[in-house]
Amino acid sequence: MRVDVLGVGFDNYSMAEAKEAALRLMKEEKTAYTVTPNPEIVWEARKNSELKAALDSADLVIPDGIGVVYGAAILKTPLRERVPGIELATLLIEEMSAVGGRVYLLGSKPGVAEKAAEELKKRFPGLVICGTGDGYFKDDGPVIEKINAQRPDLLLVCLGFPKQEIWMHRCRERIKAGMMMGLGGVLDVFAGDVKRAPDAWCNLGLEWLYRLLKQPSRIKRMIKLPVFLLAVIGERLKK
Repeated sequence: MRVDVLGVGFDNYSMAEAKEAALRLMKEEKTAYTVTPNPEIVWEARKNSELKAALDSADLVIPDGIGVVYGAAILKTPLRERVPGIELATLLIEEMSAVGGRVYLLGSKPGVAEKAAEELKKRFPGLVICGTGDGYFKDDGPVIEKINAQRPDLLLVCLGFPKQEIWMHRCRERIKAGMMMGLGGVLDVFAGDVKRAPDAWCNLGLEWLYRLLKQPSRIKRMIKLPVFLLAVIGERLKK
């Protein structure tokens, strides 16, 4: 039973449980996919039916944003903890490296996925990066053909929301992979082009504030957080 936060259902897992769930899904015969909604994505899903369908159909839905965890607590249906997509992906990659698992990187600007691949191979020597591709494609066919030729255990889809969620939902029946994960700008972090917030900020749930201070242009996106929380409070009052 998923925890409902403004119409989006979240799997109530700890980080360790999310990792085990993802590993189980990767071993199934079908291609599974994971989404990592934050408050901005939840809010967008209220008016974007394609995004909403993609979130509802995902095999694993984890709360990437601390605002989602706060929202669930306000609604008296608490989630165990925030499960950042980048941290879950890193745990899975570490697991893949120990067994010679195959990972495919898709997204970001030209050259970023290749740079991310090199950095990941330095960190995880046993990892097999079986393919890379940027996010600037118009035709799905050739991209899917390249992915299927490699049959990755894990496919990181970093196209930004809502494109990545809709793309995974639309293409899952055509893709041969163990697990797809929609992860926004994670390849830029893996490549070293973007620095993640220090651990202290992350542990306090203030990664969003760190990113805002470093990139003030994000204010238009961040303004949705208080709007989201007000909507959650309104939902709680109705109940």
